[in-house]
Amino acid sequence: MVEYADIAAAHERIRPHIHKTPVQSSKTLNSRLGADIFFKCENFQVTGSFKYRGATNAILQMSDEAKKNGVLTFSSGNHAQALAKAGQVHGVKVTVVMPDNAPAIKKTATEGYGAEVILYKPDEESREALGKEISESRGLTLIPPYDHPYIVAGQGTATKELIEEVGELDELYICAGGGGLLSGSAISANHLSPSAQVFGVEPEAGDDICRSFQSGKIETVHNPATIADGARTPSASELTFGIIKQRVTDMLTVSDAQLIECMEFYASRMKLIVEPTGCLSLAAIFNGQKEIKGKKIGVIISGGNVDLRDLAGYWGQK
Repeated sequence: MVEYADIAAAHERIRPHIHKTPVQSSKTLNSRLGADIFFKCENFQVTGSFKYRGATNAILQMSDEAKKNGVLTFSSGNHAQALAKAGQVHGVKVTVVMPDNAPAIKKTATEGYGAEVILYKPDEESREALGKEISESRGLTLIPPYDHPYIVAGQGTATKELIEEVGELDELYICAGGGGLLSGSAISANHLSPSAQVFGVEPEAGDDICRSFQSGKIETVHNPATIADGARTPSASELTFGIIKQRVTDMLTVSDAQLIECMEFYASRMKLIVEPTGCLSLAAIFNGQKEIKGKKIGVIISGGNVDLRDLAGYWGQK
Protein backbone atom coordinates (compact mmCIF):
# COMPACT_ATOMS: atom_id res chain seq x y z
CA MET A 1 0.00 0.00 0.00
CA VAL A 2 1.06 3.58 -0.63
CA GLU A 3 1.41 5.82 2.42
CA TYR A 4 1.54 9.59 2.82
CA ALA A 5 5.33 9.43 3.23
CA ASP A 6 5.55 8.07 -0.32
CA ILE A 7 3.52 11.03 -1.60
CA ALA A 8 5.67 13.54 0.29
CA ALA A 9 8.82 11.91 -1.11
CA ALA A 10 7.34 11.89 -4.61
CA HIS A 11 6.54 15.60 -4.32
CA GLU A 12 10.12 16.49 -3.47
CA ARG A 13 11.36 14.28 -6.31
CA ILE A 14 9.12 15.72 -9.03
CA ARG A 15 8.84 19.32 -7.82
CA PRO A 16 11.59 20.66 -10.15
CA HIS A 17 9.87 19.12 -13.19
CA ILE A 18 6.15 19.92 -12.70
CA HIS A 19 4.00 23.03 -12.50
CA LYS A 20 2.51 24.03 -9.19
CA THR A 21 -0.89 24.50 -10.77
CA PRO A 22 -3.16 27.38 -9.70
CA VAL A 23 -6.15 27.14 -7.40
CA GLN A 24 -9.16 29.11 -8.61
CA SER A 25 -12.66 29.87 -7.39
CA SER A 26 -15.91 31.23 -8.83
CA LYS A 27 -17.94 33.82 -6.94
CA THR A 28 -20.89 32.94 -9.17
CA LEU A 29 -20.79 29.27 -8.23
CA ASN A 30 -20.06 29.93 -4.57
CA SER A 31 -23.11 32.18 -4.38
CA ARG A 32 -25.26 29.72 -6.27
CA LEU A 33 -24.38 26.75 -4.07
CA GLY A 34 -23.72 28.59 -0.80
CA ALA A 35 -20.28 27.04 -0.40
CA ASP A 36 -16.61 27.94 -0.75
CA ILE A 37 -15.30 25.85 -3.64
CA PHE A 38 -11.61 25.65 -4.54
CA PHE A 39 -10.58 24.26 -7.94
CA LYS A 40 -7.13 22.70 -8.35
CA CYS A 41 -6.47 23.35 -12.04
CA GLU A 42 -4.47 20.39 -13.30
CA ASN A 43 -5.56 21.35 -16.82
CA PHE A 44 -2.59 23.74 -16.52
CA GLN A 45 -0.17 20.95 -15.65
CA VAL A 46 2.58 19.90 -18.08
CA THR A 47 0.86 17.94 -20.92
CA GLY A 48 -2.50 19.27 -19.75
CA SER A 49 -3.34 16.84 -16.95
CA PHE A 50 -2.39 15.53 -13.50
CA LYS A 51 -0.92 12.45 -15.17
CA TYR A 52 2.47 14.15 -15.57
CA ARG A 53 2.96 13.94 -11.82
CA GLY A 54 2.80 10.15 -11.63
CA ALA A 55 4.62 9.59 -14.92
CA THR A 56 7.53 11.77 -13.82
CA ASN A 57 7.71 10.06 -10.43
CA ALA A 58 7.86 6.65 -12.12
CA ILE A 59 10.46 7.62 -14.73
CA LEU A 60 12.74 9.20 -12.11
CA GLN A 61 12.87 5.98 -10.09
CA MET A 62 13.87 3.69 -12.96
CA SER A 63 17.32 2.13 -13.06
CA ASP A 64 19.79 3.29 -15.71
CA GLU A 65 19.48 -0.07 -17.47
CA ALA A 66 15.67 0.12 -17.55
CA LYS A 67 15.83 3.67 -18.88
CA LYS A 68 18.13 2.52 -21.66
CA ASN A 69 15.74 -0.24 -22.72
CA GLY A 70 12.65 1.96 -22.64
CA VAL A 71 9.13 1.80 -21.24
CA LEU A 72 5.65 0.84 -22.42
CA THR A 73 2.21 1.85 -21.30
CA PHE A 74 -1.41 1.56 -22.41
CA SER A 75 -3.59 4.64 -22.28
CA SER A 76 -6.44 6.47 -24.00
CA GLY A 77 -4.39 9.63 -23.99
CA ASN A 78 -3.48 11.63 -20.88
CA HIS A 79 -1.16 9.07 -19.30
CA ALA A 80 0.24 8.39 -22.76
CA GLN A 81 1.08 12.06 -23.26
CA ALA A 82 2.48 12.39 -19.75
CA LEU A 83 4.75 9.37 -20.01
CA ALA A 84 5.86 10.36 -23.51
CA LYS A 85 6.80 13.84 -22.32
CA ALA A 86 8.54 12.54 -19.18
CA GLY A 87 10.45 10.10 -21.37
CA GLN A 88 11.43 12.89 -23.74
CA VAL A 89 12.68 15.07 -20.88
CA HIS A 90 14.67 12.28 -19.22
CA GLY A 91 15.92 10.47 -22.31
CA VAL A 92 13.72 7.36 -22.15
CA LYS A 93 12.09 5.80 -25.22
CA VAL A 94 8.33 5.38 -24.76
CA THR A 95 5.92 3.00 -26.53
CA VAL A 96 2.17 3.46 -26.07
CA VAL A 97 -0.67 1.03 -26.76
CA MET A 98 -3.67 3.26 -27.50
CA PRO A 99 -7.28 2.52 -28.52
CA ASP A 100 -8.08 3.43 -32.12
CA ASN A 101 -10.99 5.57 -30.90
CA ALA A 102 -8.84 7.76 -28.63
CA PRO A 103 -9.22 11.51 -29.23
CA ALA A 104 -7.04 12.55 -32.17
CA ILE A 105 -5.63 15.48 -30.19
CA LYS A 106 -4.22 13.07 -27.58
CA LYS A 107 -2.72 10.69 -30.16
CA THR A 108 -1.10 13.57 -32.02
CA ALA A 109 0.34 15.04 -28.83
CA THR A 110 1.71 11.67 -27.72
CA GLU A 111 3.51 11.18 -31.03
CA GLY A 112 4.67 14.78 -30.88
CA TYR A 113 6.54 13.99 -27.67
CA GLY A 114 8.42 11.26 -29.53
CA ALA A 115 6.52 8.15 -28.44
CA GLU A 116 5.71 5.21 -30.69
CA VAL A 117 1.92 4.69 -30.73
CA ILE A 118 0.48 1.23 -31.40
CA LEU A 119 -3.27 1.31 -32.00
CA TYR A 120 -5.65 -1.49 -31.03
CA LYS A 121 -9.38 -2.14 -31.32
CA PRO A 122 -10.91 -1.94 -27.81
CA ASP A 123 -13.93 -4.04 -28.86
CA GLU A 124 -11.68 -6.88 -29.95
CA GLU A 125 -8.48 -6.72 -27.92
CA SER A 126 -7.38 -6.27 -24.30
CA ARG A 127 -4.94 -3.43 -23.86
CA GLU A 128 -3.46 -5.09 -20.78
CA ALA A 129 -2.80 -8.36 -22.62
CA LEU A 130 -1.39 -6.61 -25.69
CA GLY A 131 0.76 -4.33 -23.57
CA LYS A 132 2.17 -7.24 -21.60
CA GLU A 133 2.94 -9.17 -24.78
CA ILE A 134 4.79 -6.26 -26.41
CA SER A 135 6.67 -5.22 -23.27
CA GLU A 136 7.92 -8.76 -22.69
CA SER A 137 8.94 -9.31 -26.31
CA ARG A 138 10.84 -6.02 -26.48
CA GLY A 139 12.24 -6.00 -22.95
CA LEU A 140 10.42 -2.81 -21.99
CA THR A 141 9.46 -1.73 -18.47
CA LEU A 142 5.68 -1.59 -18.12
CA ILE A 143 4.36 1.57 -16.44
CA PRO A 144 0.56 1.26 -16.35
CA PRO A 145 -1.67 4.32 -16.06
CA TYR A 146 -2.76 3.69 -12.46
CA ASP A 147 -1.83 0.24 -11.17
CA HIS A 148 1.59 1.19 -9.80
CA PRO A 149 2.65 2.61 -6.42
CA TYR A 150 4.90 5.25 -8.04
CA ILE A 151 1.95 6.45 -10.14
CA VAL A 152 -0.43 6.61 -7.16
CA ALA A 153 2.14 8.48 -5.06
CA GLY A 154 2.77 11.01 -7.81
CA GLN A 155 -0.92 11.67 -8.38
CA GLY A 156 -1.47 12.29 -4.68
CA THR A 157 0.75 15.36 -4.85
CA ALA A 158 -2.02 17.42 -6.51
CA THR A 159 -4.27 17.21 -3.46
CA LYS A 160 -1.25 17.74 -1.21
CA GLU A 161 -0.63 21.07 -2.96
CA LEU A 162 -4.31 22.03 -2.80
CA ILE A 163 -4.68 21.50 0.95
CA GLU A 164 -1.33 23.10 1.73
CA GLU A 165 -2.51 26.21 -0.14
CA VAL A 166 -6.14 26.58 1.01
CA GLY A 167 -6.16 24.68 4.32
CA GLU A 168 -8.33 21.83 5.55
CA LEU A 169 -11.49 20.94 3.64
CA ASP A 170 -14.92 19.62 4.51
CA GLU A 171 -15.25 17.63 1.29
CA LEU A 172 -13.08 16.73 -1.70
CA TYR A 173 -14.36 15.58 -5.12
CA ILE A 174 -12.14 13.57 -7.45
CA CYS A 175 -12.77 11.98 -10.85
CA ALA A 176 -12.28 8.22 -11.07
CA GLY A 177 -11.11 6.15 -14.00
CA GLY A 178 -8.72 3.48 -12.80
CA GLY A 179 -8.47 5.12 -9.39
CA GLY A 180 -4.88 6.38 -9.39
CA LEU A 181 -5.77 10.03 -8.76
CA LEU A 182 -8.60 9.13 -6.38
CA SER A 183 -6.52 6.77 -4.25
CA GLY A 184 -3.51 9.11 -4.09
CA SER A 185 -5.76 12.08 -3.31
CA ALA A 186 -7.54 10.18 -0.56
CA ILE A 187 -4.22 9.38 1.12
CA SER A 188 -3.19 13.05 1.04
CA ALA A 189 -6.58 14.24 2.26
CA ASN A 190 -6.73 11.71 5.09
CA HIS A 191 -3.33 12.92 6.31
CA LEU A 192 -3.59 16.69 5.77
CA SER A 193 -7.32 17.17 6.37
CA PRO A 194 -8.41 14.17 8.49
CA SER A 195 -12.04 15.24 8.89
CA ALA A 196 -12.58 15.80 5.15
CA GLN A 197 -14.94 13.46 3.31
CA VAL A 198 -13.55 12.22 0.00
CA PHE A 199 -15.88 11.42 -2.92
CA GLY A 200 -14.96 9.69 -6.15
CA VAL A 201 -17.03 10.46 -9.25
CA GLU A 202 -17.52 8.24 -12.30
CA PRO A 203 -19.65 8.51 -15.47
CA GLU A 204 -22.90 6.57 -15.25
CA ALA A 205 -21.86 4.24 -18.07
CA GLY A 206 -18.49 3.51 -16.44
CA ASP A 207 -19.58 2.86 -12.88
CA ASP A 208 -17.26 -0.05 -12.12
CA ILE A 209 -15.70 1.48 -9.00
CA CYS A 210 -19.11 2.56 -7.70
CA ARG A 211 -20.32 -1.02 -7.98
CA SER A 212 -17.06 -2.29 -6.52
CA PHE A 213 -17.44 0.07 -3.58
CA GLN A 214 -20.89 -1.35 -2.89
CA SER A 215 -20.04 -5.02 -3.37
CA GLY A 216 -16.63 -4.96 -1.74
CA LYS A 217 -14.96 -6.68 -4.70
CA ILE A 218 -13.59 -5.45 -8.00
CA GLU A 219 -16.32 -5.10 -10.63
CA THR A 220 -15.67 -4.45 -14.32
CA VAL A 221 -17.22 -2.61 -17.26
CA HIS A 222 -16.21 -3.18 -20.87
CA ASN A 223 -15.57 -0.16 -23.10
CA PRO A 224 -18.31 2.07 -21.59
CA ALA A 225 -20.09 4.51 -23.92
CA THR A 226 -19.24 7.87 -22.33
CA ILE A 227 -17.62 11.08 -23.51
CA ALA A 228 -15.36 10.86 -20.44
CA ASP A 229 -12.66 8.95 -22.33
CA GLY A 230 -10.27 9.05 -19.38
CA ALA A 231 -12.80 7.03 -17.34
CA ARG A 232 -13.35 4.22 -19.84
CA THR A 233 -11.04 1.95 -17.87
CA PRO A 234 -12.45 -1.56 -17.30
CA SER A 235 -11.87 -1.57 -13.53
CA ALA A 236 -9.80 -0.37 -10.64
CA SER A 237 -6.77 -2.46 -9.69
CA GLU A 238 -6.15 -4.37 -6.49
CA LEU A 239 -3.82 -1.55 -5.47
CA THR A 240 -6.14 1.38 -6.16
CA PHE A 241 -9.34 -0.32 -4.99
CA GLY A 242 -7.64 -1.42 -1.79
CA ILE A 243 -6.90 2.23 -1.00
CA ILE A 244 -10.30 3.48 -2.18
CA LYS A 245 -12.37 1.13 -0.06
CA GLN A 246 -10.26 1.99 2.98
CA ARG A 247 -10.01 5.78 2.55
CA VAL A 248 -12.85 7.09 0.31
CA THR A 249 -16.17 8.16 1.84
CA ASP A 250 -18.43 7.28 -1.09
CA MET A 251 -18.61 6.90 -4.86
CA LEU A 252 -20.98 8.91 -7.08
CA THR A 253 -22.01 8.85 -10.75
CA VAL A 254 -23.01 11.60 -13.19
CA SER A 255 -24.43 11.65 -16.72
CA ASP A 256 -22.71 12.77 -19.90
CA ALA A 257 -25.28 15.58 -20.12
CA GLN A 258 -24.07 16.86 -16.75
CA LEU A 259 -20.46 16.76 -17.98
CA ILE A 260 -21.39 18.87 -21.00
CA GLU A 261 -23.12 21.39 -18.75
CA CYS A 262 -20.01 21.66 -16.59
CA MET A 263 -17.72 22.06 -19.61
CA GLU A 264 -19.84 24.98 -20.73
CA PHE A 265 -19.77 26.55 -17.25
CA TYR A 266 -15.99 26.24 -17.00
CA ALA A 267 -15.51 27.83 -20.42
CA SER A 268 -18.10 30.58 -20.17
CA ARG A 269 -17.80 31.63 -16.52
CA MET A 270 -14.28 30.61 -15.43
CA LYS A 271 -12.57 30.84 -18.85
CA LEU A 272 -11.18 27.32 -18.47
CA ILE A 273 -10.99 24.60 -21.10
CA VAL A 274 -11.74 21.32 -19.33
CA GLU A 275 -12.09 17.89 -20.91
CA PRO A 276 -15.14 15.71 -20.14
CA THR A 277 -13.32 13.51 -17.61
CA GLY A 278 -12.05 16.63 -15.87
CA CYS A 279 -15.66 17.71 -15.32
CA LEU A 280 -16.64 14.63 -13.32
CA SER A 281 -15.62 16.15 -10.00
CA LEU A 282 -17.69 19.32 -10.44
CA ALA A 283 -20.68 17.56 -12.00
CA ALA A 284 -21.42 15.77 -8.72
CA ILE A 285 -22.25 19.09 -7.02
CA PHE A 286 -22.98 21.48 -9.88
CA ASN A 287 -26.77 21.51 -9.69
CA GLY A 288 -27.24 20.61 -6.07
CA GLN A 289 -26.97 16.84 -6.60
CA LYS A 290 -25.24 16.84 -3.22
CA GLU A 291 -25.89 19.25 -0.35
CA ILE A 292 -22.74 21.31 0.27
CA LYS A 293 -24.17 24.55 1.64
CA GLY A 294 -21.88 26.18 4.20
CA LYS A 295 -19.01 23.81 3.43
CA LYS A 296 -15.46 24.25 2.21
CA ILE A 297 -15.07 22.12 -0.90
CA GLY A 298 -12.07 20.97 -2.93
CA VAL A 299 -12.47 20.00 -6.60
CA ILE A 300 -9.66 18.57 -8.71
CA ILE A 301 -9.90 19.51 -12.40
CA SER A 302 -7.99 16.55 -13.77
CA GLY A 303 -7.23 17.77 -17.29
CA GLY A 304 -7.99 19.98 -20.25
CA ASN A 305 -7.08 17.88 -23.28
CA VAL A 306 -10.18 18.16 -25.45
CA ASP A 307 -10.39 18.87 -29.17
CA LEU A 308 -12.20 22.19 -29.58
CA ARG A 309 -14.23 20.72 -32.44
CA ASP A 310 -15.47 18.01 -30.08
CA LEU A 311 -16.21 20.65 -27.47
CA ALA A 312 -18.37 22.58 -29.92
CA GLY A 313 -20.10 19.34 -30.85
CA TYR A 314 -20.91 18.57 -27.22
CA TRP A 315 -22.46 21.99 -26.74
CA GLY A 316 -24.47 21.45 -29.91
CA GLN A 317 -26.09 18.41 -28.29
CA LYS A 318 -27.75 20.56 -25.62
